[in-house]
Amino acid sequence: MWRLKVSEGGKDPYIFSTNNFAGRQTWEFDPEAGSSEERSEVEEARKNFHKNRFKTKPCSDLLWQFQFLREKKFKQTIPQVKVEDGEEITYEVATAALMRAVRLLTALQASDGHWPAVNTGPLFYHTPFVMCLYITGYLNVILSPEHCREMLRYIYCHQNEDGGWGLHIESHSTMFCTVFNYICMRLLGEGPDGGEDNACARARKWILDHGSATSISSWGKTWLAILGVYEWSGCNPMPPEFWSFPSFLPIHPAKLLSHCRLTYMPMSYLYGKRFVGPITPLILQLREELYNEPYNNINWSKMRHLCAKEDVYYPRTLIQTVLWDVLHTTAEPILTSWPFKKFREKTLQITMNHIHYEDEASRYITIGCVEKALFMLACWVEDPTGEHFKKHLARIQDYFWISEDGLNITSFGSQTWDSAFTVQALLATNLIDEIGPVMMKAHDFIKKSQILNNPPGDFKSMFHHISKGSWTFSDQDHGWQVSDCTAESLLCCLHFSMMPAEVVGEKMEAERLYDAVNVLLTFQLLNPMEFLDKVVIEHE
Repeated sequence: MWRLKVSEGGKDPYIFSTNNFAGRQTWEFDPEAGSSEERSEVEEARKNFHKNRFKTKPCSDLLWQFQFLREKKFKQTIPQVKVEDGEEITYEVATAALMRAVRLLTALQASDGHWPAVNTGPLFYHTPFVMCLYITGYLNVILSPEHCREMLRYIYCHQNEDGGWGLHIESHSTMFCTVFNYICMRLLGEGPDGGEDNACARARKWILDHGSATSISSWGKTWLAILGVYEWSGCNPMPPEFWSFPSFLPIHPAKLLSHCRLTYMPMSYLYGKRFVGPITPLILQLREELYNEPYNNINWSKMRHLCAKEDVYYPRTLIQTVLWDVLHTTAEPILTSWPFKKFREKTLQITMNHIHYEDEASRYITIGCVEKALFMLACWVEDPTGEHFKKHLARIQDYFWISEDGLNITSFGSQTWDSAFTVQALLATNLIDEIGPVMMKAHDFIKKSQILNNPPGDFKSMFHHISKGSWTFSDQDHGWQVSDCTAESLLCCLHFSMMPAEVVGEKMEAERLYDAVNVLLTFQLLNPMEFLDKVVIEHE
């Protein structure tokens, strides 16, 4: 059985933490664990999800809940109450329902004070990890047979009825995610017609019927070129020279949203290197399977702007297209020839210095799963036996999550975010006598999760903002400050400061509260993301 471990760092010498791993969540498989009844409970949850997967797309995240309730020997002693249509809801009925919810919620608290939860949904997160591990030769080192089976389960569970996969578990099929999931199944050992309900054959038919992998979106083109099943000449330029731009330019990297910047940073390094993974027999097979014409006959340069209509959510402007054409036809030939090639080599090193800085500042968790796989691969390309790559390997487990729908990759953890809202919900019940010990542990976790220092070194030159006093979305090691997580965590600490110390523990020092306010006042930004509409926007 699978078991969730909390706040454990393990024995890997390449892993390190700023607060003794408070909030860290990793999964471990123990073939001997669990009674027959417990295993049956898990299998029943899996069967129920699979049976209803087209009707109810999200899972209920039951496996860790089963574990926690079992370990705490939880028994719901308050009888369930039901209110029929038209029946009056009495104070007694509402109180009973509230008490049942509070008892369950407190039982689901982790030993370090936070509340675990899955944070995922997009259906392309797992494939970059698998591609990276395949290219570097670590696929069977990091992924056990149990990991592979669970990941395949996740892929099968979220395949649409038309044979494709959507950008998200609840969306229509797209070329990007269908190609990625097809490749992932093949790299994990499925044959071209294998998988549950002929998943591979159905996916390949969808791909070829919708124009083939030549019409995959830009991120897909980049990853396919890296894997060796697409050509770099079919990708729009991502010149590493971008990272050496003077700061006064309107398109300086510091002006980009962090997620966008940290995705294109390693992409531009790999593009500048024109890196391609090993061309194995499986890669040659994929070249035959993903296209409607022979691989060597495709005019790759003409594929740069091609994108399946199912994938177009935010259409490119004419200015973008013209800019990329100029870079492709004029700038790139110059930058890759002597003597300008020397400048490219210099900017590649500048880019790698930024990558190493980001890795160290986030304890090699990186800002999110998309960036994590790219950063890890870039470090391997620089030095396959180097410490940077080994430190990345040590943090891969932070992104694995097991639910009844299988193994998925989280975007990143949501430990602080979920805990702050859970605390506020529990405090709103006014049941302090019943939840006192729970609040004390939660208070301790929130205090341990606050970032106590700004990013290391000359962080402004590395395009970073102050972080002292803030909270992240996940845990302190992650390191990336977020305004709403800071505000909600600060609110919790202010509530706790007005409660008895014997109930909720010692209140946070005033100086740390001031630091939180200070960093909040600097978060007056407008952060638009170009490939999603109206998301992560903060208005003054």
